[in-house]
Amino acid sequence: MTDPYVLILYYSRHGSTEAMARQVARGVSHVKGVEARLRTVPAVSAETERAIIADVPDEGPVYCDHEDLSGCAALALGSPTRFGNMAAALKYFIDSTSSMWISGALIDKPAAVFTSTSSLHGGQESTLLSMMLPLFHHGMLLMGVPYSDGNLGKTRSGGTPYGPSAFAPGPGPSKLEKEEVAIARLLGQRLAQTALKLAVAT
Repeated sequence: MTDPYVLILYYSRHGSTEAMARQVARGVSHVKGVEARLRTVPAVSAETERAIIADVPDEGPVYCDHEDLSGCAALALGSPTRFGNMAAALKYFIDSTSSMWISGALIDKPAAVFTSTSSLHGGQESTLLSMMLPLFHHGMLLMGVPYSDGNLGKTRSGGTPYGPSAFAPGPGPSKLEKEEVAIARLLGQRLAQTALKLAVAT
């Protein structure tokens, strides 16, 4: 029997959201008996003739499929901010999950969200809140970051009670601040611990 896994599903254009995803995965790895599964989604095309921008590449992060999502014990969903909302690529994938909504495949599974922005007040909290909406529709159990973690009070960049966030002014990926790292790892650890407790309870 394989260990349950936390799916860390993200879209990252310049690498900052991916860096956060890897820190969430580090947090998951601290919990014995739970695995971290990192998955991404392809960019969407601006051309109306096709939906995704290219074929599956030979290398790089693995693309998520519906089996990855339906089989997870918990979900961490991550996206850069796009005008205060999640990126189109991630929204496109989430919009394709109506079969899971119909079957109830994600009901009662813990979930959380994380983001990065290129400006300090660029919509971190609105993006996190908007990312929660489809997860509520799927019947998932939304989790945030409690203020018992002192890093929420210390951070001068990213980090919110709604979920981890990072300030990444760019261009290219920015080095995460230590508080951003700690908050992301804490979230991964909480998701994994909660998934284990729910598995034991059922």
